[in-house]
Amino acid sequence: QVQLVESGGGLVKAGGSLRLSCAASGRIFSTNSMGWYRQAPGSQRELVARITSGGTITYADSVKGRFTFSRDNAKKMVFLQMNSLKPEDTAVYFCNYRDIYGADDWGKGTLVTVSS
Repeated sequence: QVQLVESGGGLVKAGGSLRLSCAASGRIFSTNSMGWYRQAPGSQRELVARITSGGTITYADSVKGRFTFSRDNAKKMVFLQMNSLKPEDTAVYFCNYRDIYGADDWGKGTLVTVSS
């Protein structure tokens, strides 16, 4: 099993920036897929960004050009740099690890609140 701990959330004004971090421990394979998801109140969890086992990064259309996903395999960490934040980015952000069988592990999430 993989343990994931997110950090870096907080309150920021619209137009501001935050950098989320996710520290992974346990049986981690650097080639497996990892990603960031978010869930706003009353909404379903949605994909924000994901890196595939082949290293391809995909972003939700709503964050393209504003968010940047990165990965440090040596430190077993992934990051989400969020710029030009909007009130609609307000959500709990979750780190995800997916093994080769498609099984998911999740962190507990970190809250991002963007004020207008």
